[in-house]
Amino acid sequence: MKPEEVIEQVIKIATEAGQKIRDIYVKGDFDREIKSDNTPVTSADLAANEIICAGLAALTPDIPILSEEAADIPFEERAEWQRYWLVDPLDGTGEFIAGSGDFSVIIALVEHNRPVMGIVYVPMTNVCYYAIAGLGAYKRDTKNEVRIMSRQIDDIEQSGLKLAVSRRQDPQSVLKLLSHPNSCELVVLGGAALKSCLVAEGRADCYVRLGPTGEWDTGAAQIILEEAGGALMDINLQPMSYNERETLENPNFIVVGSPSLAWDDILTK
Repeated sequence: MKPEEVIEQVIKIATEAGQKIRDIYVKGDFDREIKSDNTPVTSADLAANEIICAGLAALTPDIPILSEEAADIPFEERAEWQRYWLVDPLDGTGEFIAGSGDFSVIIALVEHNRPVMGIVYVPMTNVCYYAIAGLGAYKRDTKNEVRIMSRQIDDIEQSGLKLAVSRRQDPQSVLKLLSHPNSCELVVLGGAALKSCLVAEGRADCYVRLGPTGEWDTGAAQIILEEAGGALMDINLQPMSYNERETLENPNFIVVGSPSLAWDDILTK
């Protein structure tokens, strides 16, 4: 099975899950609880997870699924996987609960510890970002589809740096990591994947994530970024990899639209 042979079916699965999330969001009638890792989960997360897992299992019954809402799979078992689906049924649960509308459905296909296909579907705008390794990154809405490219810049003092930050994030916590904070323009948005997609389509140049995230938060965004000309790396500027450790928690990471910039000098860490 080649990714390009199933991409449309997977987009359809993500869209169906997103429409379910949107229906629950609009009605405002959902249950919520706190998981053992102290993060929230809602009935919308679980409903979307059921749709996605059932859809992927029917489409590719021989490919295992690793979802945020069903992640208790021993590393000894996961380590044998050469290919698997990596799913966050609702990225931005906090935004969903807060009513901002900035949340998404994430599905990635990982092969040999690297994402090779990624989909980020935004329920409230019906926008879908997707990419396949070697075939480019795209943004699709109800009217058209365009190939997206990140913004390539040579000098942030001349061109400025558009920095994507969360509504719930103190911008100073990120600005203090940059050597040219006065050159930064803030772009405020919720949801980790959505901020990464902003960078991929050139509407922001950088996104720094400090604090816990899971591998399901970054898999799809990483391949979309790479195919758009950007990169997603840990804070030491090393490539991210997947399913190689006991833990599924990511290190702190940075998303950049222009990897050729001297990020070693820009980041003060």
